[in-house]
This record gives sequence, C-alpha cells and structure tokens, in this order.
Amino acid sequence: MKTVHLLLAGILLLTGGCGGYPRILSFPFSDNPRSFNTRGAELSPFIAGHYITFISDRNGSQDVYLYDAKNRRLVDLPGLNAFDEVASSPSVSEDGRYIVFTVVAPGKSGLYLYDRSTQQKRLLIPQTEKEIRNPMISSKGDKITFEVANNGQWDVVVTDIRGNIIAR
Repeated sequence: MKTVHLLLAGILLLTGGCGGYPRILSFPFSDNPRSFNTRGAELSPFIAGHYITFISDRNGSQDVYLYDAKNRRLVDLPGLNAFDEVASSPSVSEDGRYIVFTVVAPGKSGLYLYDRSTQQKRLLIPQTEKEIRNPMISSKGDKITFEVANNGQWDVVVTDIRGNIIAR
C-alpha cells in the first residue's frame, strides 16, 4: 500500500528533458528515518519543482517533512515541528523556501508559514472558532490560498505572505 502511495506521488513530479513528461520516481524503502520511504505513515504529499513536502509520524508525532527529489535527501527544518502540535496539509513554494501548513494544538491552532532561509515558523491566521483547511502556497511563494469554514460553507481566502487578506 505504501509503495503505491509513493509511486502515485512520483507520477505527479514533472522532470526536465523530453518535453517535461511525468515519470515515476522510485524511492527505496528504508528503516532510516532520514529516508523518504519509511515504515511511518507518509501523508498529504505536495510537489513543487523538485521538492516534496509531506506529513509523517515516523518520529512519534505528526510532523512536516521536506524531501529534495533532485538530490534524494530529506531537508533539515529546524524549529518547524513540535511534539505538542499536529501538523497537516503542507504546501511548498517551488524554490523550497516557504512551507505553509495547518496546526492543531492547544491554544495555537491555525495557518502557519515556515521560512527556510530564516528558520522561523510564524502563525499567519489563528484558528479560533472557524476551521482552516487545504492551504496552498503559490510557486513564487508570494500568495497563500486556503479554505475557511464560514456560516456552514467553505470560503476560499487569498492572502499575501504576511497573512494580509487579498481576496475572499
């Protein structure tokens, strides 16, 4: 089941050459937690450029990971994950600098942005009584879209990188 899941994620990855046709990438299984394909559950893959971001429980908590498919290695994300948080739905900018994701944690749930260049995670939109889901960051990393529960329906919100609402 896990192999099929990762192969499906690999099918979506566009590579250069020959008209940019998709190709299947094979990631070998490993017990090494620094590998892409482990015994942990790898969930919600999102691909941009040669980066794949996903959620995994390989270290005992639901954390965000970033995999560099070109260099076939996990990228360190210091300061991003915390044991008292449940992260979900990560999205990465095409250059791999920004990762946007949702967090559920006592007193600090909402939409977060992680900047790899500064190694800073910051809350963009707090989740008070309204649920936030499915964040996506633009390929340039300058706009973020997400859904928010509003009066029994889901509204799409567009913000800039600082969390200022551009459109609803």
